[in-house]
Amino acid sequence: MNEKSVETIQFEMATLVRYVTSVSSDKNGKLDRSGYLLLHRLSSQGSTGVKTLANEFHLDISTVSRQAAALEQKGYASRIPDPTDRRAYSYQITDNGKKELAAYKKERMNKVKNLLKGWSEEECEMFGQLLKKFNRSFS
Repeated sequence: MNEKSVETIQFEMATLVRYVTSVSSDKNGKLDRSGYLLLHRLSSQGSTGVKTLANEFHLDISTVSRQAAALEQKGYASRIPDPTDRRAYSYQITDNGKKELAAYKKERMNKVKNLLKGWSEEECEMFGQLLKKFNRSFS
């Protein structure tokens, strides 16, 4: 691996994080990035426990517990008791959570579409696939 390539990648990733953070905040304060990711996961793959979520997002259980509790307080997620272990529970997305997720996702999609206006469909497809491949390398 070429040292110059790695240097370019690491710098551009740092720059990307700064830009993404600046354009992805919800002005209404209803949903933040962590809430979006948790709701997206619950919506796309179904209910799951905090331990599984923590493993998937490479976070500690207490962090995910706080994030999930915040979603529960807003009415975006609800707890489902585990029938085999009364201490354990899973989270599922609520109807209100589905609505908020859809609205937040639409807003994010519009922002990304605007950023990619001058890109060809092929470039967008390649960029998406490379980002996906890169993100999977963390697993």
